[in-house]
Amino acid sequence: MLNVEQRYRYVYKPAVFIACLVPLALDMAGAFGFTDLGPDPTAHILHSLGKTALNLLLITLAVTPVREISGLTHLLRLRRMLGLFAFFYAAMHLNAYLFLDQEGNFSGVLKDIAKRPYITVGFTALVLLIPLAITSTNRMMRRLGRRWQQLHRLAYVCAVLGVWHYYWQVKRDVREPLVYAGILAALFAFRLIRRAQRRRAATGNRAPLALRSSE
Repeated sequence: MLNVEQRYRYVYKPAVFIACLVPLALDMAGAFGFTDLGPDPTAHILHSLGKTALNLLLITLAVTPVREISGLTHLLRLRRMLGLFAFFYAAMHLNAYLFLDQEGNFSGVLKDIAKRPYITVGFTALVLLIPLAITSTNRMMRRLGRRWQQLHRLAYVCAVLGVWHYYWQVKRDVREPLVYAGILAALFAFRLIRRAQRRRAATGNRAPLALRSSE
């Protein structure tokens, strides 16, 4: 019978790792002709990589609320891997745009950016993810101290930009981007509620001390 640590190391972590690779494996299978990617394979791969990046980023942000609600503390240990996979898929999304969609024509990329400003929004989100990926190690966490947590709040900014990028990209049917926006709003609401609860708890703990000191 596996204990909690062994279940995390030999079951949960490998399972999440494999699950994160499934979207890439499906895209690769389609790229090599093993599956049908539809009439526009490049657009399919581009959309799939970007959507997976956004999915993983929102799942990463959801880890803390789910952990606090469920009490499953080991979920926090999976957050780093999920965040790194989000960055990986965002980088692959950019590479697919540059080398599959634009075929390495960087002058064409500049013209496309001028015509489609949502590309700038998505690129900004990727740039902001870079320092988060670089500082994801335990060594950087110790080195940055409290500043590490402040820096990694940029993940919420990246998520906002990612949802905006998706919404702006969609021309007509915006229902799916709005679902993502609703999920992100719920994550923000949970964070604000928890912060308010902690402040009330801290105020309540200080009040008896103030009363005792005045007696």
